Amino acid sequence: MFNLSKKNLFTGIFLISFIALVSAYLIEYILGHQPCNLCVYERIPYFLAIFIVLINYKYDKLEKYFILLLAIIFLIATALSLYHLGIEQGFIQESLLCDLKKGANIVDKNEILKQLQQKNISCKDVTFKIFGLSLTSYNIIICLLLTIGLTNVYLKYEKN
Repeated sequence: MFNLSKKNLFTGIFLISFIALVSAYLIEYILGHQPCNLCVYERIPYFLAIFIVLINYKYDKLEKYFILLLAIIFLIATALSLYHLGIEQGFIQESLLCDLKKGANIVDKNEILKQLQQKNISCKDVTFKIFGLSLTSYNIIICLLLTIGLTNVYLKYEKN
Protein backbone atom coordinates (compact mmCIF):
# COMPACT_ATOMS: atom_id res chain seq x y z
CA MET A 1 0.00 0.00 0.00
CA PHE A 2 1.18 3.51 -0.64
CA ASN A 3 2.66 5.64 2.13
CA LEU A 4 0.67 8.82 2.53
CA SER A 5 2.18 11.71 4.46
CA LYS A 6 0.01 13.09 7.21
CA LYS A 7 -0.03 16.52 5.57
CA ASN A 8 -1.38 14.94 2.38
CA LEU A 9 -3.88 12.95 4.45
CA PHE A 10 -5.36 16.07 5.99
CA THR A 11 -5.31 17.89 2.64
CA GLY A 12 -7.13 14.93 1.05
CA ILE A 13 -9.77 14.86 3.78
CA PHE A 14 -10.24 18.61 3.41
CA LEU A 15 -10.67 18.28 -0.38
CA ILE A 16 -13.02 15.30 -0.14
CA SER A 17 -15.16 17.12 2.45
CA PHE A 18 -15.15 20.36 0.47
CA ILE A 19 -16.10 18.60 -2.79
CA ALA A 20 -18.86 16.62 -1.03
CA LEU A 21 -20.38 19.79 0.43
CA VAL A 22 -20.07 21.81 -2.78
CA SER A 23 -21.66 18.94 -4.72
CA ALA A 24 -24.53 18.69 -2.25
CA TYR A 25 -25.23 22.41 -2.43
CA LEU A 26 -24.94 22.48 -6.23
CA ILE A 27 -27.42 19.61 -6.51
CA GLU A 28 -29.75 21.39 -4.10
CA TYR A 29 -29.57 24.98 -5.32
CA ILE A 30 -28.53 24.72 -8.98
CA LEU A 31 -30.26 21.48 -10.00
CA GLY A 32 -33.22 22.07 -7.67
CA HIS A 33 -33.31 18.72 -5.83
CA GLN A 34 -34.56 19.27 -2.27
CA PRO A 35 -32.76 17.20 0.39
CA CYS A 36 -34.60 15.32 3.10
CA ASN A 37 -33.70 15.87 6.76
CA LEU A 38 -31.27 12.94 6.84
CA CYS A 39 -29.50 14.25 3.73
CA VAL A 40 -28.93 17.53 5.55
CA TYR A 41 -27.67 15.69 8.65
CA GLU A 42 -25.26 13.71 6.48
CA ARG A 43 -23.47 16.97 5.61
CA ILE A 44 -22.52 17.67 9.23
CA PRO A 45 -19.55 15.24 9.36
CA TYR A 46 -18.00 16.97 6.36
CA PHE A 47 -18.28 20.36 8.08
CA LEU A 48 -16.74 18.86 11.21
CA ALA A 49 -13.93 17.31 9.16
CA ILE A 50 -13.08 20.64 7.55
CA PHE A 51 -13.08 22.29 10.97
CA ILE A 52 -10.82 19.60 12.47
CA VAL A 53 -8.40 19.75 9.53
CA LEU A 54 -8.11 23.51 9.93
CA ILE A 55 -7.58 23.18 13.68
CA ASN A 56 -4.91 20.53 13.03
CA TYR A 57 -2.79 23.05 11.13
CA LYS A 58 -2.73 25.20 14.26
CA TYR A 59 -2.32 22.39 16.83
CA ASP A 60 -0.35 19.78 14.90
CA LYS A 61 1.00 18.21 18.11
CA LEU A 62 -2.48 16.74 18.63
CA GLU A 63 -2.49 15.25 15.15
CA LYS A 64 -2.84 11.64 16.32
CA TYR A 65 -5.99 12.51 18.27
CA PHE A 66 -7.44 14.49 15.37
CA ILE A 67 -6.96 11.42 13.16
CA LEU A 68 -8.82 9.30 15.71
CA LEU A 69 -11.57 11.91 16.01
CA LEU A 70 -11.97 12.02 12.23
CA ALA A 71 -12.18 8.23 12.10
CA ILE A 72 -14.94 8.28 14.73
CA ILE A 73 -16.82 11.07 12.93
CA PHE A 74 -16.75 9.18 9.63
CA LEU A 75 -17.75 5.93 11.37
CA ILE A 76 -20.83 7.70 12.76
CA ALA A 77 -21.44 9.21 9.31
CA THR A 78 -21.30 5.71 7.81
CA ALA A 79 -23.86 4.46 10.34
CA LEU A 80 -26.16 7.44 9.63
CA SER A 81 -25.89 6.84 5.88
CA LEU A 82 -26.59 3.11 6.31
CA TYR A 83 -29.68 4.02 8.35
CA HIS A 84 -30.76 6.41 5.57
CA LEU A 85 -30.19 3.73 2.92
CA GLY A 86 -32.30 1.33 4.97
CA ILE A 87 -35.14 3.85 4.90
CA GLU A 88 -34.68 4.45 1.15
CA GLN A 89 -34.81 0.71 0.45
CA GLY A 90 -37.81 0.15 2.74
CA PHE A 91 -35.96 -2.04 5.26
CA ILE A 92 -36.41 0.53 8.03
CA GLN A 93 -39.51 2.62 8.68
CA GLU A 94 -39.13 6.40 8.67
CA SER A 95 -38.57 7.83 12.12
CA LEU A 96 -39.11 11.19 13.75
CA LEU A 97 -35.75 12.30 12.33
CA CYS A 98 -37.39 12.36 8.93
CA ASP A 99 -40.46 14.23 10.14
CA LEU A 100 -38.77 16.94 12.19
CA LYS A 101 -39.56 20.39 10.90
CA LYS A 102 -37.73 23.57 11.68
CA GLY A 103 -39.46 25.26 14.59
CA ALA A 104 -41.68 22.29 15.39
CA ASN A 105 -43.14 24.05 18.43
CA ILE A 106 -44.53 27.05 16.52
CA VAL A 107 -47.89 28.10 17.89
CA ASP A 108 -48.72 30.95 15.51
CA LYS A 109 -51.34 29.74 13.00
CA ASN A 110 -49.78 31.73 10.13
CA GLU A 111 -46.44 30.03 10.69
CA ILE A 112 -48.12 26.63 10.82
CA LEU A 113 -49.93 27.33 7.53
CA LYS A 114 -46.66 28.46 5.95
CA GLN A 115 -44.99 25.21 7.10
CA LEU A 116 -47.82 23.12 5.65
CA GLN A 117 -47.49 24.84 2.26
CA GLN A 118 -43.79 24.00 2.00
CA LYS A 119 -42.87 20.91 0.05
CA ASN A 120 -41.27 18.43 2.45
CA ILE A 121 -39.17 15.60 1.08
CA SER A 122 -39.54 12.16 2.61
CA CYS A 123 -36.37 10.30 3.61
CA LYS A 124 -37.47 7.31 1.54
CA ASP A 125 -37.78 9.34 -1.67
CA VAL A 126 -34.62 9.40 -3.78
CA THR A 127 -34.74 12.55 -5.89
CA PHE A 128 -31.25 12.35 -7.40
CA LYS A 129 -29.20 9.38 -8.64
CA ILE A 130 -25.83 9.02 -10.33
CA PHE A 131 -25.31 5.80 -12.30
CA GLY A 132 -28.35 4.32 -10.57
CA LEU A 133 -27.11 4.93 -7.02
CA SER A 134 -28.46 7.49 -4.59
CA LEU A 135 -26.17 10.05 -3.03
CA THR A 136 -26.62 8.18 0.25
CA SER A 137 -25.00 5.12 -1.35
CA TYR A 138 -22.02 7.20 -2.44
CA ASN A 139 -21.83 8.74 1.00
CA ILE A 140 -21.62 5.26 2.55
CA ILE A 141 -18.72 4.35 0.27
CA ILE A 142 -16.85 7.60 0.92
CA CYS A 143 -17.36 7.56 4.69
CA LEU A 144 -16.51 3.86 4.99
CA LEU A 145 -13.29 4.28 3.01
CA LEU A 146 -12.33 7.31 5.08
CA THR A 147 -13.07 5.43 8.31
CA ILE A 148 -10.95 2.47 7.26
CA GLY A 149 -8.12 4.65 6.00
CA LEU A 150 -8.06 6.89 9.06
CA THR A 151 -8.23 3.93 11.43
CA ASN A 152 -5.32 2.34 9.59
CA VAL A 153 -3.27 5.56 9.82
CA TYR A 154 -4.12 5.91 13.52
CA LEU A 155 -3.13 2.33 14.34
CA LYS A 156 0.19 2.71 12.50
CA TYR A 157 0.79 6.27 13.71
CA GLU A 158 3.74 5.50 16.01
CA LYS A 159 5.48 3.42 13.31
CA ASN A 160 5.62 6.37 10.88
